[in-house]
Amino acid sequence: MKPINLQQKHTEFTNQWHPHQIAVVDDMQVLLAKLQGEFVWHAHEHEDELFQVIKGTLYMQFRDRTEVVKEGEIIVIPKGVEHNPMTKNGEEVHVLLFEKLTTAHTGDVQHEKTQTVYPKI
Repeated sequence: MKPINLQQKHTEFTNQWHPHQIAVVDDMQVLLAKLQGEFVWHAHEHEDELFQVIKGTLYMQFRDRTEVVKEGEIIVIPKGVEHNPMTKNGEEVHVLLFEKLTTAHTGDVQHEKTQTVYPKI
């Protein structure tokens, strides 16, 4: 039960597209990640996912549109919705993710960017 400084925690890792767990709230986990470039099209059949942009601009692609998520904003991806996060112009974006402990990184999609273990920091 101590405050967690998100900026300081983001300095503890450099790898991109690899979430790090900073807290657990009931059956939900709070993750930090650094994103750059394009990720992987995927969906989470049974879990919603929340992204909060801490630094930069995130472009959340959906099959029919792209939503721009700026610093200080959140976007919630409902369960079953296919999405693909990306950044532009080489920008590294820092995000906080809030999702169930059971959420698979890339849903049912297996890709070289898929992570199965989230380090605790």
